[in-house]
Amino acid sequence: MPHVQVDGIAIAYNESGAGDPVVFVHGAFIADAFRPLIDQPRLSESYRLITYHRRGYGSSGRVEGPTSCERQAADCQAVLRALRIARAHVVGHSFGGSIALQLAFQAPGVVGSLVLLEPALFVGESSAAYRDSLLRSAQTYRQRGAAIVMEDFFQARWPAYSRAELEQVLPGSFEQALADAGTALEVDIGLVDWEFGPEHARRIAPPTLVVLGGGSEALHPRFGETYRSLLEWLPHAEGLVIPDATHFFQLERAEIAFRMADTLAEFFAKHPLPR
Repeated sequence: MPHVQVDGIAIAYNESGAGDPVVFVHGAFIADAFRPLIDQPRLSESYRLITYHRRGYGSSGRVEGPTSCERQAADCQAVLRALRIARAHVVGHSFGGSIALQLAFQAPGVVGSLVLLEPALFVGESSAAYRDSLLRSAQTYRQRGAAIVMEDFFQARWPAYSRAELEQVLPGSFEQALADAGTALEVDIGLVDWEFGPEHARRIAPPTLVVLGGGSEALHPRFGETYRSLLEWLPHAEGLVIPDATHFFQLERAEIAFRMADTLAEFFAKHPLPR
């Protein structure tokens, strides 16, 4: 993968296709989690697709200590700048959804439209419990190692998860996720200090698609609370519930990735980037 130097850190990226640019911001543990989605012809044949490994993940440079959401959003902007992309559609999942929101807030001219796949917000009655659970996971990692925390993380968000299932969808991803677990639990943990509420959301102007897995709220109430809050707060938001999905969406079943690609392509077509 080629690299961009950002704040002294090498950020690895990949691009394919042609058309309006779309940048994908991955969540915790699995740096290539968007691969089943970007491989769908509906997207790959119509758009310029950019993925990158966030700092500390995959082929990007290693870092130490918690990193803020603001810094991570600046990394995404730097990748786009290096590719001479002034404005892009932005898709973020989980922690990557938080980074996408922060990018739209701090660099509004860069984001043409926004797709948020269950972003990691601390809102509503579940916010304190969610933050505490992340901090406990980081402590467990230090005491007992990465494997047990990573397995618990996946199982809590993907009921049908198994190592074999993950490897079938993304060969080699389990070992890579295990290698990147320190980043998820020591670097990404900086996102627990991120502050985002209605006053921030009201300043985000791009059209936004907020996506919820139909089975996610049964796993944790924060998913539904976040979904409803964003639809209420964001000025130009529409919601989508994918009935048979939970938090890992396109990794869970091939037909979900297929349907998501169609949905995203239709959303981007409704909101073309200015020429």
